[in-house]
Amino acid sequence: MTWARLFKAITKVCMAALVLGAVATSGKAQSSIYHGKFTLPFETRWGAATLPAGDYTFTVSSASSEYRLYINGQKTNAIVQTLTADTATSQHAQLHLVDIADVYSVATFDAPELGLTFTYWTPKQKHMSSKVARQKAAPQAAPTTQAAENKISVPVYAAGR
Repeated sequence: MTWARLFKAITKVCMAALVLGAVATSGKAQSSIYHGKFTLPFETRWGAATLPAGDYTFTVSSASSEYRLYINGQKTNAIVQTLTADTATSQHAQLHLVDIADVYSVATFDAPELGLTFTYWTPKQKHMSSKVARQKAAPQAAPTTQAAENKISVPVYAAGR
């Protein structure tokens, strides 16, 4: 009778190990869905990370609807969480950087191979007080918004899925 119980216990442990191994293998196969490289021309904030100018490689992983970007560079490595992932409209993989108070931050990442545009946290633009705003007169030829002047696109070279 004890041999039968021991055999059942060993069988259950082996089956559990097989199931865990299969789950771990299938999860690992789907963890990396997209990778490539890019070059930042200057220091850039990306979510909570600050990346110095230089060459980087990246891997995008997905756990259902949460996308994470693993960034590797010569001087630093970072993991950045995506706020949202929407349907891509761009035909080219690129990072969109915005200049907020003389600090560039990644606002979006277009990944047309995935059909997605990822949005990231950026710091808010600090507004001038009303007194300072009244004292600064804008030239007549100046555009009403400088949003186009404060954005830069950085090409991304995708290595596939």
